[in-house]
Amino acid sequence: MSAFLLTPATKQTIWGGKRLKRDFNTESEYDSVAEAWSLSCHPDGESVVASGEYKGEKLSSVIAKLGRKALGTHCENIEDFPILIKLIDAADKLSVQVHPDDEYARAHEKETHGKTEAWYIIDCDEGAELIYGFKENITKEQFEKSIKDSTLLDYVNRVKVKPGDVALIEAGTLHAIGAGILLAEVQQSCNTTYRVYDYNRPGLDGKPRQLHIKQSIDVTKCERPSRSLAPEGEKKVFDGYTTRLLCSCKFFNMTDVEITKSYTDSADETSFVSLLVLDGEGEFVSPGEKLKIRKGSSVFVPAGDGEFKVNGNVKLLLTRV
Repeated sequence: MSAFLLTPATKQTIWGGKRLKRDFNTESEYDSVAEAWSLSCHPDGESVVASGEYKGEKLSSVIAKLGRKALGTHCENIEDFPILIKLIDAADKLSVQVHPDDEYARAHEKETHGKTEAWYIIDCDEGAELIYGFKENITKEQFEKSIKDSTLLDYVNRVKVKPGDVALIEAGTLHAIGAGILLAEVQQSCNTTYRVYDYNRPGLDGKPRQLHIKQSIDVTKCERPSRSLAPEGEKKVFDGYTTRLLCSCKFFNMTDVEITKSYTDSADETSFVSLLVLDGEGEFVSPGEKLKIRKGSSVFVPAGDGEFKVNGNVKLLLTRV
């Protein structure tokens, strides 16, 4: 097994911007790109292998050929591919929304997984903010009433953000990305979103976008989040690179790696490794592969592939399960 590059699936929405095409080398048929699905086996948008013997094949097809061993022992009891990684360019604000947990998604949607996700703020306008849960705990009855009488935004928790902030959005957490935010998202492989409020905006087809009030009331935790936006770990400085644990949960962990010369790591038997280049350019080197990488590049390293090295001036989001 050898590492390979991936080409993302891209998504167009009413709130997407132009930075992913302009700054992250994202190729797309769309003039504006809201999301680039950099690592995805989800049927709503699959990544395609862009290097090596499987070039041109969908990631799910390649994983099927490589076998479950390529995902690692941490995935032995996980059905299907476990995570989805995106770049998101929010030129305008997203809807206020919520995602189901595993149990609800399996019972009510055609999904294997629910959706816990985490956001890493790459860049943002001054004063940009997220909606992150509620200002204070409220009852389900208060939540339902606020939707019906259009006072929901009076109850939400608005949080100013800056580059480097990290938000863990557990399933059931009310949330929204504000305008002027560019971020990387790591999530469970699920594409079910329940919109609670969408500012009465029309969709790309000119019609009001669908809301999902019953489902939202079912799954939303009417609470103030206890977690801050600070990265989980402290920055560690080494010769030629720094690392920082951004976020860890039972579904995945995310690490920021800033390389000035060279960085060495390993894909052991427990998990595959995803490398998403957030800035700079360089070279990925493993015993079986040598790949040129640049801003926007996504590298999949199969579990058990062993030691790899990244050379250059590169900022990475490194993800494992």
